[in-house]
Amino acid sequence: MTRLSPRNALRRAAGLLAAAGLLAVVPLAGAAAPARADEPPVFTLGGPAETGLQPYRAGGGPKPSRLGITVTAPSGEEGTGFAGRFTLTFDLSGVVGVADVAFDGAASGTETSDGGASGAGASGGGAAPDCEVTGAKAVCVGTGVRPGTHPVAALVVTAAAGGERGDSGTITVTGEAEGAAFTPFTTRVTVGGPDLVMEELPFRTELVPGDRQQAPITFANRGAGDAEGVLLTLRYTRGLDIPQRYSNCRYSEDDPGPSGVGRTTALCTVEGAFEAGEAYTLATPLTIEATERAYRDTFLYRIEEAGPPRPAPAAFERGDGAVLRAVPVTGPQNRAAGRTADPTPHDNQREADFRTENTADFAAYGDRVSGVRGATVTADVGFRNVGPAWIGHLRSGEDVAVVDFTVPRGASVVAKPDRCRAVTAAGEYREDQRSPAPRYLCPTSPAVHDGEGLDLPFALRIEEVLIGAEGEVTVRAPSARNPALPFDPAPANNTARLVLNAGGDGDGGPSTPPTSNPGPDASPSGAPATSAQGGGAAGASGGSDSGTGSGHGGGLASTGSDALTVAGAAAVALTAGLALVAAARRRTGRHS
Repeated sequence: MTRLSPRNALRRAAGLLAAAGLLAVVPLAGAAAPARADEPPVFTLGGPAETGLQPYRAGGGPKPSRLGITVTAPSGEEGTGFAGRFTLTFDLSGVVGVADVAFDGAASGTETSDGGASGAGASGGGAAPDCEVTGAKAVCVGTGVRPGTHPVAALVVTAAAGGERGDSGTITVTGEAEGAAFTPFTTRVTVGGPDLVMEELPFRTELVPGDRQQAPITFANRGAGDAEGVLLTLRYTRGLDIPQRYSNCRYSEDDPGPSGVGRTTALCTVEGAFEAGEAYTLATPLTIEATERAYRDTFLYRIEEAGPPRPAPAAFERGDGAVLRAVPVTGPQNRAAGRTADPTPHDNQREADFRTENTADFAAYGDRVSGVRGATVTADVGFRNVGPAWIGHLRSGEDVAVVDFTVPRGASVVAKPDRCRAVTAAGEYREDQRSPAPRYLCPTSPAVHDGEGLDLPFALRIEEVLIGAEGEVTVRAPSARNPALPFDPAPANNTARLVLNAGGDGDGGPSTPPTSNPGPDASPSGAPATSAQGGGAAGASGGSDSGTGSGHGGGLASTGSDALTVAGAAAVALTAGLALVAAARRRTGRHS
């Protein structure tokens, strides 16, 4: 009897699932069926449909393959998870004489509900299961299943001694729990078959916008059997482009929103028999282009056996160009009949990182709002990436920038965007996040697209009417010690002002955020662009007095001019007599 190290098994499983980097492209299993409130939750067990094994090598020992099992629970409004104990049973009788199975320990990562991987975690989102193997049966006991898809077990599978190429069998996983149901899962294990390996290309990685280079993608079949058709996956970030659109490829921008990187994915099905021992390259090399918005970008290229036809995902559109083909580089060697899964999928994929000499102008914008004492007004502040480049921290996952907002005197914040946190006037940590603070820090996501940024509505209560009171809006690097944005060539517009009760007619300036590439007759701050996860200012309602409400009077970018400062000082000096002057003008108008 073999006992699994519980937490390590879960971590190893997640690492296996995340290693390919393409879980979002080719799901492992269907989503769990949502349950009504009066029905028990139904969880779906899943994993790879087929796992290939290297043939047993006499005197050299077996070479293992790894098989990760997942559980999917309803997510979103339908999903509440499951807190009870569950039992998974593995029927290994179908692979007796074909393969030897053990449970693995130690890995990292947890697969998320969208098929990606993040962080280190435990099985099913609950306590790591404890597994025991006895003969042709394994039982795992765990506690808790969170909504989404998560790893629950990692199996190490090797070809059995005395087996032959083409030997095949199945492993079936079932689950049970009080108050929940599990959809069973069966996976196939086969000895022998193709082993596809993607060759690494010698790209130029230091680029300037407009650079193009060829990508003669080359792969080899180093296995014991032919591959009947291959699936070539290309995935590249926002600053890159492949101008060709092949008719046997399907294309999608899978996360084009403000918080996503905006990768383009191409799934290309290439027909033919790709023989064992032979290398192949594309009949016509691809072209990789660094576009005008390139900065830090990645290109992923992956090869795998096509397998049975798959339904096209709804988000993918077929290209309308020529057919993408692959042709042999060398002659066939060691040919073997049959088709099975790839026993070493970790070498099917390569990635390249590119650095493009480019810039992005982050321009802050402020506002002008007015209100009487006790009124609540909404001030819209934030910034725009005027371009030309998009900025993404793909490897580190760090925020690109932070909006640093100092509240004007005479006002207090009664509602803020969710992403913003309260700090002290010096920018230090503040434990109290509920009561009004003098300053707020609002981080971006790890990607800021060209033409996008953050829109941050703050609900302010006018505590005291101070004519021309100013707050500051600055977009800067996340570190206050090194606030400069290294990609921004125009730091002068990184700061803007929020002005309360400016008084008089004032120089209000434009009332909307800046946009990229304004035309010759356009204002530097054109129509507002789409919000980049700014978050709403909940509870921003009128105060006990009517007030003016949101003035939306200015994208007041700080440019070094003293005009606004002089106007503000004059307004303050005239505060005491402002009402009398206005009344005198009205009387003069009536008697003229």
